[in-house]
Amino acid sequence: QVQLVESGGGLVQAGGSLRLSCAASGSISAITSMAWYRQAPGKQRDLVARITKSGSTNYADSVKGRFTISRDNAKNTLYLQMNILKPEDTAVYYCYALTIVTAPRDYWGQGALVTVSS
Repeated sequence: QVQLVESGGGLVQAGGSLRLSCAASGSISAITSMAWYRQAPGKQRDLVARITKSGSTNYADSVKGRFTISRDNAKNTLYLQMNILKPEDTAVYYCYALTIVTAPRDYWGQGALVTVSS
């Protein structure tokens, strides 16, 4: 079992910055990759950025050059630094973890609302 708790959401003006955090607990050693997803009202949940256990990262085209995913293994915390925010970045952001023990299993945080005003 893995527990994920996000923090850092809020309201920001276009062009501003926010940093989301995701504190992981439980079976940390079983996590193979972590990611941030987002879901805007009336839309599907989409991948924003992913980081593997080896540190490889990938990003959605819409956030490349503006967002950075990182992790602090000592603190068991995942981050998403969001710069040059746009109104279209407004969404609920979810932390995600994939574990593989006997079979793959998904874990999700509760979500953090990010609102970007124009």
